[in-house]
Amino acid sequence: MSSVVEKKRTIALNVCATLFVLCVSVEAQQPKKVTRIGWLSEAYVRSQASPRNDAFLQGLQDLGYQEGKNMLIEHRSAGGKDERLARLAAELVRLNVDLIVALEPPAARAAKNATETIPIVMRSTDDPVRAGLVASLAKPGGNITGVTSVATELIGKRLELFKEIARRNVRLGILWNPEFEGSEIAFDEAQSKARGLGMQVQSLEVRSPGDLEKSFRSAHGAGA
Repeated sequence: MSSVVEKKRTIALNVCATLFVLCVSVEAQQPKKVTRIGWLSEAYVRSQASPRNDAFLQGLQDLGYQEGKNMLIEHRSAGGKDERLARLAAELVRLNVDLIVALEPPAARAAKNATETIPIVMRSTDDPVRAGLVASLAKPGGNITGVTSVATELIGKRLELFKEIARRNVRLGILWNPEFEGSEIAFDEAQSKARGLGMQVQSLEVRSPGDLEKSFRSAHGAGA
């Protein structure tokens, strides 16, 4: 009788050991979760050296994410043509990425229009509320988060300090690019604050590096 019991016990132990080995084998064969991040930009391409890109990758590594192991980045660049952003954002959504990093306001808007569920992280922008990206800074709502430089709110204080230092009537020349989103907001704010301080304002539009010399000549000629 004891030999039969011992035999059954041995069989049971063998079965348990086999099941344990199978379970470990199956678990080892299970693919690890790979986080897919969408990287959407107006013009940036991955081949460009960038301290910001290096810092981004280092931050992910600090959190335990390593590209090619448990994390994959899907890079999409519009090559300076904003009309491509909507298509690229939709492409990232179809890839079912876990997160979209939008480098510029137009990229963030394209991502926002493409999805209401995938989290979107936007890089620093002057005024995300006025740009229509979030409802408010206190309660942004939706699926967008990120940081803002609130640069436009500091324009008035900078002009006050400048006028205090100058101690005379000032003609202010403002270099700005009408084709760059966010620039118009900053220009309007600067123009309004400057006139409120009694300054004359000269608009100096610069759409390309070739416009700089002409703008400086114009500013000098007008006594800015």
